[in-house]
Parts: sequence; C-alpha cells; structure tokens
Amino acid sequence: MKENLNPYVISQMQFDQAADHLKLDSGLREVLRRPKRQMVVSIPTKMDNGSVRVFEGYRVQHNIARGPAKGGIRYHPNVTLDEIKALAAWMAWKTAVVNIPFGGGKGGVVCDPRKMSSGELERMTRRFVTEILPIIGPDRDIAAPDVYTDPQTMAWVMDTYSMTVGYSSLGVVTGKPVSLGGSEGRNEATARGCLFVTQEACRVKRLPLEGAPVAIQGFGNAGSIAARLFHEQGAKIIAVSDSRGGVVNPRGIDPLKAIQHKEKTGSVVSLPGTSRVRNEELLELKCDILIPAALENVITAANAANIKAKIIAEAANGPVTPMADDILTRKGVFLLPDILANAGGVTVSYFEWVQDLQNFFWEEEQVNAKLETIMKRAFREVHESALKYRVHMRTAAYILAVGRVAEATLVRGIFP
Repeated sequence: MKENLNPYVISQMQFDQAADHLKLDSGLREVLRRPKRQMVVSIPTKMDNGSVRVFEGYRVQHNIARGPAKGGIRYHPNVTLDEIKALAAWMAWKTAVVNIPFGGGKGGVVCDPRKMSSGELERMTRRFVTEILPIIGPDRDIAAPDVYTDPQTMAWVMDTYSMTVGYSSLGVVTGKPVSLGGSEGRNEATARGCLFVTQEACRVKRLPLEGAPVAIQGFGNAGSIAARLFHEQGAKIIAVSDSRGGVVNPRGIDPLKAIQHKEKTGSVVSLPGTSRVRNEELLELKCDILIPAALENVITAANAANIKAKIIAEAANGPVTPMADDILTRKGVFLLPDILANAGGVTVSYFEWVQDLQNFFWEEEQVNAKLETIMKRAFREVHESALKYRVHMRTAAYILAVGRVAEATLVRGIFP
C-alpha cells in the first residue's frame, strides 16, 4: 500500500487512533479534528530592486479550548496550507501533553529566505503581521520562531503589532531577544527538553546515556544545541548533518568544532576528521539514540526497517510517518514522539509569555529547573498511558493530549 505523506492527513490519522481508544462520540471528534480558523493572506513586498513581489502567507488556529493559540511562523519555499494545518494541530496536542494553558496555532510564508536580504525579510514580515493582525495578540494567538525565522523576526513581529495597537505588547510573540522581553533559556529549550525526556527513556530502557552513540539529522538550532547538551552529558555524537549533507566519525565528533565549522563554511560537510555521509544514510547508522531534527517525513515505510537506533527522539515535527511507527514498534525501537520530545520549546515560550504579562523575569537556572520538572512529568504521564492502553508512545501521547482537549471542550460546551 502506498503511503500518504501529506502532513495534514498524517495528523488526522494520529488523532483518529487516539479518538478510537478514548471512544469519543462522532460530534466531538469532528470538532477536535478540524482547525478552528484558517487565514490565507497575500503579502505585497517591495524588493531591493524596486519591484513588488506578492508572497502567500497562512495563519491557522486549530483549537483554543484550553487557552490562546500558540505556534511558530516558518519561512520556506515548500510551505503549504496543509503543512501549516498539520503543525497547528500538532501544537494543540503538544501543549496539552505538557499541560500548559495554550491551544495550537501555526503560521507560514511561501518564500525562500536564503535568497532575500534582511531588508526584504523585514518588509515582508511586517506586512504579513499587518495582514494577520485581526486574529493575533497576547490573549488570542502568540507566535514564535520556526524554520528560517529567529529572534530578530520575532522582534519585527512584536514591533509591528505594538506600533499598530499603540503600546508595547511584549506577550504577542515568544522567542524574542532578551532585551525585548525574551526569556533566559529559550534558545536552548527545545534541545534541553529533548535531553530531559531522552534521559527518562534511557532510564526506562536501562541504557546508559554516558558513552551512548548519538546521530543527529539536522544541525539548526535544535540539532546543534542537542549535540552540545548530549555531549556534555557524556554521550558520543557520531554523526551530524544539515541540508547540504552530513559527516560521521564512529569515535565521536566535537559539537563545538562542528558548530564553528558550520559558522565558518555554512555547512558541517568537510569537517576535519570526519567522513561524508548522506542524510538518508545517517538515519540508518548503528547508534543507540537517533535525533531527527530537520523536516517532516524522513523516516517512512521505505526506510523504517533499516533503522538501527534503540531510541528515537523527534526534535523535528512529524519526522516519522504512521506506517513507519508500526514498523519501528515491531522492531522494538522506543520512540519519543514530537509532541513530547520537542515540547521544551513551547514550554519555555509559555514561561516567556508569563514573564511578559507579569513584567517579572526569571533567572536561567529557574527556567531550566521548571522545564525539567514539566518535561519529566510529561514523560511519566505518557509512559503510564502507553502501559495502560498497551500502545506505543506516540499514540499514548495523543490519548493523553486529546483527552485533555476533549474534556475542556465538553466542559465549555458549544456557544451559541
């Protein structure tokens, strides 16, 4: 049977599995599986050469029963509305897994930021924010960085919103520079949360993290910081990769040298002391821990049988397809699903939002300690759900999350 790799179809399949276990009635199921609001906008932008280009942008809010929508904004030439709908749904379940009071949202613009100047990106960002302004705000929908967006992008979003409403609104976005109300510890949060749940998985599997071979596909913010944090815990980073390719050294790679090499050359490829490896080959290397930290659908029915890792921690969103899930489960691979493994980012985004609303900011040690508490509690609750329902960790996480959102939806009722 041919596998459907549409991310929105995949997100609905994952939801349906949990809904079946929870025995949700058909009406509630229809409410929860559909996005609440979808906005498609045109973004006319003046380019450096004086011409005007019109980009297409999206903002989707999947569910806000438990709080305002929360989710990143990504800039990528392959962004689609279905992808953004899937990511908004995943964010709704992710915030419920870690039990923070947000719903799920996501935004994106179809563009190639690598071919745009800083001025062009700023003008596009500001126009995009102006177009989606009616549905965003610190009590409605809070944005954050994602693929090819960063703290500077969030500063433009915050400033555009603030200039429009007439006052500084720190809480309209998270992932901002610390000088604009950003939180200490936010930059490392996704990778650090991934480390915390992987430590718990190693404890369950009785696998020592110290000395464990780790392969990381994707060397952006999450992947590069994960490499450093796992290395600091004594793990052996044997392979890393980015969009141009990867490198491998069974004796171990120094993440700091890899980061410096990428900053200097634009890629980890040709890092001294390593051999070249393709991204597809990296996934199939013999290792204890595999961290997919790039884009969706990299582990599918076509290659899942070749995966040799004992633990997979999804630092990216949607890297493993449903058919691959089943194959990995039969192989005995312990998978930490994205809505758990990369929830550290949205958890510290929640901390940032709370600090912004209170105008009272925490030390990094406090942020990291609170993050560890929430991530390890979420792991325990998901693992207990897996044992109770006799399912793998992804379905267990969905059962936990969908159950929480369903309860909130039922208690609130339908109005009018």
